[in-house]
Amino acid sequence: MSLTTTAQPAHAPRFWRDERLPFIEARTIDDGRKVTYTRHAHEHFSIGAVTTGRSYYHYGAQTFEISAGTVVLMNPGDVHACNPIENEPWSYQMVYLDTPWLTDLQHQLGFSTDQGYRPFDTPYTRDTFLYNGLLALYRILVDEQAEHLQKQSALVSYFTEVQQRLNPSDTPVREVNHKLERAAEYIREQCTQALKLEDICAAAELSPSYLIRAFKLYYGLTPHAFLVNQRIQFARTQLRQGELIADVALAAGFADQAHFQRAFKQHFAATPGQYRDRLRPSANNPHWPPATRPLNG
Repeated sequence: MSLTTTAQPAHAPRFWRDERLPFIEARTIDDGRKVTYTRHAHEHFSIGAVTTGRSYYHYGAQTFEISAGTVVLMNPGDVHACNPIENEPWSYQMVYLDTPWLTDLQHQLGFSTDQGYRPFDTPYTRDTFLYNGLLALYRILVDEQAEHLQKQSALVSYFTEVQQRLNPSDTPVREVNHKLERAAEYIREQCTQALKLEDICAAAELSPSYLIRAFKLYYGLTPHAFLVNQRIQFARTQLRQGELIADVALAAGFADQAHFQRAFKQHFAATPGQYRDRLRPSANNPHWPPATRPLNG
């Protein structure tokens, strides 16, 4: 479960995962000057810390300049991207939580009842306590000597603090557009298929002109960009299971492997091979690749 590698470029992503904690994943970038993302969204909750330098943080229609000491938060479905500023050095650490786990914690804390996951309305914070806490949590997660219970306890403690400090129970939630939600759900369910605009419109009972305009305002992505994003999320799951890249590209609905490679790197700032190989168990270590294993493209 080591995060370290040897002889790797500083801009290469490093991933961490533990099969005993299947609901969480982490990554780090030591030099983000060559790391750029297209605007995208995740099915999971994301939180990260900028550890050095500055970067642009695109969140929905807004763009912020953030720097070391900043914690960024992305709800499931929030469109975002973090990109370098004029070749300035910057680094960051990210943690990704499966939404059901965080939703369950919200229920336990009394912050969410019959509404399911309760989104955060804060795209970023300079809260020193949360920043230092996230770095401490990250150190515990990647520590091979840390006990499983210690990691579990640290996760619950930290995200309880996040919830209490940033998302109190009286925070209003975004008004839901049920027809647009139906359109998005249809795309999610059919994302590996060749979808037609008229099929999405029929499922949502919306006209094409309204759907195209309103969908982007609501989600921050066009229906097609949303579709590509869902395919990437599908592919991410397949890669975590060690599937062949060519098979994943086909199963996810991409025209060819080259198209899949480009789209995946735009969304994850890593190639499918880098992502899969850092998460795939090895013959010698059923839990994690050895520390000296190189990242392959």
